[in-house]
Amino acid sequence: MNKNYLGKIVNVKMDRPLGSSHPKHGFIYEVNYGYIPNTVSGDGEELDAYVLGIHKPLNEFEGEVVAIIHRTNDNDDKLIVMEKGRNYTDDQIRALTEFQEQWFESIILRK
Repeated sequence: MNKNYLGKIVNVKMDRPLGSSHPKHGFIYEVNYGYIPNTVSGDGEELDAYVLGIHKPLNEFEGEVVAIIHRTNDNDDKLIVMEKGRNYTDDQIRALTEFQEQWFESIILRK
């Protein structure tokens, strides 16, 4: 679990920008999705992040970690990153990430 990222400013590199399709499963990314360079997540890959509140494809984004989707049946937490000072409710986060998170059980962690 990566709770120490809550409230931090991070730089997200997008490998799956808004509108792109998943390389294996074919679903469309409804938000910008990327990773935090030089980190390691529970799955051994770099830590993943959803960028919410920006409605155009991005290459990279600097923002604040407002929440973490902690998957309880998978070892791959997802940071929720937004412009500093913005925030969404847990329900809004779930609705925006459902396109991918629907296959996992999770809880949303906050500060």
